[in-house]
Amino acid sequence: MVRAFIMVKTAAGKSATLQERIAEMSAIESAHVVAGKYDVIAEAVGEEVYEVINTVASDVHDLDGVVDTRTYICLE
Repeated sequence: MVRAFIMVKTAAGKSATLQERIAEMSAIESAHVVAGKYDVIAEAVGEEVYEVINTVASDVHDLDGVVDTRTYICLE
């Protein structure tokens, strides 16, 4: 099992809507609006690293209002 945290920077006023859309994705376990450099933090899981990366590259990053993403794969 691969686990990763996805940091999402959103356009102004889009955080809550994007958090809801991200939370509905099959590979996402949870998503939260946060204060700081990024606006949403999501936790993704998959059987392979490819599944997690694909979720970020194809699903999250392509949402309207997503400005930038950073993905951190858990090593433990």
